[in-house]
Amino acid sequence: MKRNALKTAFPYTLPVLMGYLFLGIAFGVLLHSKGFNAAWAFMMSLLIYAGSMQFVAINLLVSPFQLAAAFFITLMVNARHLFYGLSMLDRFKALGKLKPYMMFSLTDETFSLLSSVKAPDHVNPKWFMFFIALLNQGYWIAGSLIGNIAGSLISFNSTGIDFAMTALFIVIFVEQWEQAKNHVPAMLGIVITALCLILFGADRFILFAMAGILVSLSLLRGKLHAKESE
Repeated sequence: MKRNALKTAFPYTLPVLMGYLFLGIAFGVLLHSKGFNAAWAFMMSLLIYAGSMQFVAINLLVSPFQLAAAFFITLMVNARHLFYGLSMLDRFKALGKLKPYMMFSLTDETFSLLSSVKAPDHVNPKWFMFFIALLNQGYWIAGSLIGNIAGSLISFNSTGIDFAMTALFIVIFVEQWEQAKNHVPAMLGIVITALCLILFGADRFILFAMAGILVSLSLLRGKLHAKESE
């Protein structure tokens, strides 16, 4: 049962494999350029596993530690995961012992896959979802290690390498836009985020934008659901 679920899940994760290897390599190279070895790359990707937050964490590691600043930066960077988790509550109810890991491993790409694909009839959906998440994290860990080790063997100019995560977010947005029947939520997100950026500045807009999006989608939930069902 588990082997069948693993074999079935693997092809769905191939796009993530390509993206995570390159992004993980970028993270590993950047981490090494700041003086941290492969053990750091492995442990951060195993225990933090937060993509963009790991890039941010590099700067936190090399700067004087400020608990409040680290907390609010982490909250702002990962606030979107509140929405991911809420939307997956029903799907994760029946996962039993796997539920804590599924909550931990719900990255942007894993959320995108779990939201858009369903297990075939002959595959246990619980293990199908689990192996999608597990494979994705495995790709990220592998990329991080490859990048860090390569950085120790080859000289790299790491300038601009952290933009790789931004590029991935753009690709995910485009894919979600093309798959969605209703573009109102996406447009709300764009407009509210742009307004918050103008009003609060680049350093403070994320939390306000997330709050605005949450309130707007909550108020329009009924209408959006009705339109999606048409």
